Amino acid sequence: GLGVSGDVAWRAASFAYPGAPATLGPVDAEVDPGTIALVVGESGSGKSTLLRTVNGLVPHSTGGRFSGEVVVSGRSTATHRPRDLADVVGFVHQTPEAQFVVDHVEHDIAFVLENLGTDERAMRRRVEEVLDALGVAHLRDRSPATLSGGERQRCALAGALASGPPVLVLDEPTSMLDPQGADDVMAAVRRLNDDLGTTVILAEHRLERAGPVADRVLVVDDGRIVDDGDPAEVLAALPGAPPVTHLARLLGWSPLPLTVRDARARARGAEVPERLATAPGRGDDAARTPGRTLVRTAGASVAHGARTVLSPVDLEVAEGEIVAVLGRNGAGKSSLLRLLAGAHPPAAGSVAAEVPVALVPQEPDSLLFRATVRAEVESTLALLGRRDPAAVERWLGRLRLAELADRHPRSLSVGQRQRVAIAAVAVGDAPVLLLDEPTRGIDATSRLALEAAVIEHAAGGGAVVLATHDIELAARVATRVVVLGAGEVVAEGEAREVLAGSLFAPQVLRVLPPFLTVAEVERALAAAGGRP
Repeated sequence: GLGVSGDVAWRAASFAYPGAPATLGPVDAEVDPGTIALVVGESGSGKSTLLRTVNGLVPHSTGGRFSGEVVVSGRSTATHRPRDLADVVGFVHQTPEAQFVVDHVEHDIAFVLENLGTDERAMRRRVEEVLDALGVAHLRDRSPATLSGGERQRCALAGALASGPPVLVLDEPTSMLDPQGADDVMAAVRRLNDDLGTTVILAEHRLERAGPVADRVLVVDDGRIVDDGDPAEVLAALPGAPPVTHLARLLGWSPLPLTVRDARARARGAEVPERLATAPGRGDDAARTPGRTLVRTAGASVAHGARTVLSPVDLEVAEGEIVAVLGRNGAGKSSLLRLLAGAHPPAAGSVAAEVPVALVPQEPDSLLFRATVRAEVESTLALLGRRDPAAVERWLGRLRLAELADRHPRSLSVGQRQRVAIAAVAVGDAPVLLLDEPTRGIDATSRLALEAAVIEHAAGGGAVVLATHDIELAARVATRVVVLGAGEVVAEGEAREVLAGSLFAPQVLRVLPPFLTVAEVERALAAAGGRP
C-alpha cells in the first residue's frame, strides 16, 4: 500500500558466495524514498549481488556468508525472506527467462497479485495498466517461451510492476531491448517514480539510457561503493559515459551534458571548430572494398510452424565486412543469424556458405558446460581435432578473460559469460562470425576489447555479422547496416547512410552531423591540426 515508505539501507553489509572470497562489502549506504539510484560498475564488480541483497535473495537463496544488515521499508532481510518482502520489493532479474512461473504472459503478471491476495477487480485493472505501460498488451496470451529475449524482458518488468511495490529493483532492465523498447521502459520507470514516489534501484551498462533518469549514481568496484553522487559529475568520469558526454569533453565544453538534448543546446551556443568541416571517415579501413562473398542467401525465408518469422531475404556477406543487423525485438534478427549459420533450414530459397560459419547465440549459457573458462575455450579446438594453446591464450587476452581463465563459467556475471562464449566460438577460426546481442550485459572496457577483436577479425579477411540493439556499437564498427521490420528487410546499405536516416541515429550524429562517432571528430581535429 501507499503507507509503506520505500527506503533502503545497507549497514556494514558484506557477503561471500559459498567457497568464494567476499563479493561484496562492507557496504554502508542509504537510498531515500522516491529516489532513482543508478548502480554502475564493470562486469563482476558486485552490482547484481548488491541488488539481490535488497529483497533477501542474497543470502536466503544463495547460501554463503552474510554479515551486517539490509533494511527495506523498515524490514530487515536478516529476519525477512524474499517472500516476506514481496509486497514491498519488486525485482527483475538480469535473465528474464528465470522469472516466469506461469506459462501464459497475462496469468504470470497476475500471479504476484494473487499471492498478495488482491481482489479480482483491482487485479484486472493493475494487469491492464502494466500491459499498457510496457507496450506488451499484444503478447498477453502468448507463452513466455515463444517470445524474443526483449519481449520476455518487458513482460518480466510488467510482472514486477503489477503489485505497485514501494521499492523496485531492476538488474539491467534494457540489456536486450531495442531503442524504442528501452525508451518505453525508462519512461515507465520515471512515471512510476513521478506519480507514485516509487524508489528505484537499477543496474545498467547503457549509461546513455539510464543516466538521464537517475537522481543519483553509485559506482561499485570490487564489491565496494567507490563513488556516489550527482549523475552528470559521476558518469562523466567513466569510460561508459554517453557518447555526447565524451564529445563534450573532447571539445572542452562545460558543464558536461548527459543527453542529446543538452548537447545540442550546448553545440548551438559553442563555437564548433570550423576545422571540423573535413569529411568524416573511418580512418584507415574506409578505403577497403569488400573481398569475395563468404556466405549468401537467395530468397531464403524462415518459418516456425505456420508462422513466417523471416520473409524471403537476399543477403551477401563478404570478406572484410562488419554487418550490423538492427530492428525491433521480434523483428527476426536472431532468425536471420540462425539461417546464415545453417542452424535453421530455410522454408524456401537457399543459403550457401563458402567457408565455415560460427554463431554465438543470445543466451551464452547454452554453450557453456566445462569447469573452467580456459577449458571452455580449449574444448572448441578439441572438437575440431586441433590443439593450439597460443590461439586459446590469444582469445583469452583479446576479450580480457586471462584473469578469469581458472574460474568456473557459471560463477561469472552475465557480461563475463557472454565474452567466454564469444572466445569459445571465435577460437575455432571460422572466417564468418555471427554474434547475437554480443554487448548484452558487457561493461565499457570489455565492449572496447570486443570491438577491437571484431575489427581485427574482419581486417584479417574474415567477416562479422552482429545482431544488436546497440546503435552506438553499429556506428563504431559496422561497414554495412541491415534493418529488419516484422521479418522483412526494410533498409540496407552503407552504415553511414542507413544510420543517418534513422530516428535512432547515434548520439554524435544528432549533435554534430555528419560525424557518427567521437573517434571521427577526434580524427578530424587531428587532421586539422590539433585540438579545438
